[in-house]
Amino acid sequence: MTPTRRPWALLAVSLATFMTYLDNNIVNVAMPAIQRDLGLTTSGLEWVVSSYVLVFAALLLAGGRLADAFGRRRLFLVGLGVFVGASLVAGLAGSVEVLVSARAVQGLGAALVTPTTLAIISDAFRDPRERAQAVGLWAGVGALALAVGPLLGGLLAQHASWGWIFTINVPVGLATLALGAWAIRESREEVRRPLDVPGLVLSSSALTGLTWSLIEGGERGWTSSPVLGGFALAAVAGALFLLAERRSAAPMVDVALFRERAFSGGLAAMMLWAFGLFGIYFFTSLYLQDVLGFSPTEAGLAFLPMALCMVAGAVVSEQVARAVGAARLVGGAMVLMAAGIASVSLLGADTGYWQLMPSFVLIGIGGGLVTPLTATVLAVMPTSQAGIASGLFNASREVAGLLGITVIGAVLTGRQSASLRGGSAPVDAFLDGYRFGLLGAATLVALGGLAAYLALRTATPAAADDELLVPAAPVPVPAG
Repeated sequence: MTPTRRPWALLAVSLATFMTYLDNNIVNVAMPAIQRDLGLTTSGLEWVVSSYVLVFAALLLAGGRLADAFGRRRLFLVGLGVFVGASLVAGLAGSVEVLVSARAVQGLGAALVTPTTLAIISDAFRDPRERAQAVGLWAGVGALALAVGPLLGGLLAQHASWGWIFTINVPVGLATLALGAWAIRESREEVRRPLDVPGLVLSSSALTGLTWSLIEGGERGWTSSPVLGGFALAAVAGALFLLAERRSAAPMVDVALFRERAFSGGLAAMMLWAFGLFGIYFFTSLYLQDVLGFSPTEAGLAFLPMALCMVAGAVVSEQVARAVGAARLVGGAMVLMAAGIASVSLLGADTGYWQLMPSFVLIGIGGGLVTPLTATVLAVMPTSQAGIASGLFNASREVAGLLGITVIGAVLTGRQSASLRGGSAPVDAFLDGYRFGLLGAATLVALGGLAAYLALRTATPAAADDELLVPAAPVPVPAG
């Protein structure tokens, strides 16, 4: 790839990442308008959000393997085309059936696009230092999308039409398609391997069962037959997947990778990071609107400084990692993030905008500085599985985020119910449960920092002949 095209390739994958991440949460604040216009039931409303997340999370691993086999550029363009077409249908939908179906197809497109992005960046930026900087920019764009979603969704739903939260993807997506077709060169696994069809089916079945149960557990009850059946499907399919991968001559995922401390420990740290960030993000939105009385737009604006700090942290993380080592940086950043989450528990029902900012800034900076975790851990992954490695990280993040919402929600609800039975006012009861959930999430994120430090301090890059498509660490990580 020529040097002049490399920045444009980075821009293309960053724009695609922004759109797919944005659609994770842009819908939430537009829900009342969608429900009013389409006459949705509560169940239908939930599936407008859940259908995207379910398909996206369930097919990320499959998307990564297909990208390795058939070409990352090809899957990027195909997935983006599917995503853009489904966005147009969703924006024009006149019924719940059409909208939910279009959201599911959006999730399919996102699952094809997302695993290709890191591999494309790695192919475009061969110098380890430039590659680490590009990964930092890519991560910053993803972080920005998580916080801009509610603000953009609130503005469009309040001042235009809810359909624009989907159709805005069309012009941006078409421009990204043209840019990607021009700037991105094709890359795939160097030695062609047959597709591991049992692995594809079993991994998708396991992720589908787990994701569906996490989504439906709160509504149907955690001990209901369908939810228990979904968890059973996930457990059985997951066990069969591991067995099939151990016996396959061309496995989709080499299970020996999980014996590598940097990979398994880094994956665990990433999941704990997502657990805390996604779970607290969801319930802090409720806190801002239901307790503090913020409008949807005001709530979105409150998250904006956090997002900007996260972007800034991601951009400078490579330079900081070279100075102090990735292990110390990522471990310390997660502890800083945990401190920010815990400090939110000190706030009450009379908190103002500016009182929120110190905590939000700590969470943002800490969350952004975690970026070298991805580059360092993926450096131990063979390049023939660059797409599947990206899929593993993204699928783990999505499932952990759902798990964070589920577990923190259960803790919050249980504590809130106990407070109500004790005679507390509804707002005080919510705050009691919310604070308890914050402290639990902060503890897990801090443990994730310890896991990251222990995992990364002895991480070493993959073999030299695997260098082409691995997002390598900026510099060798010093021990200790």
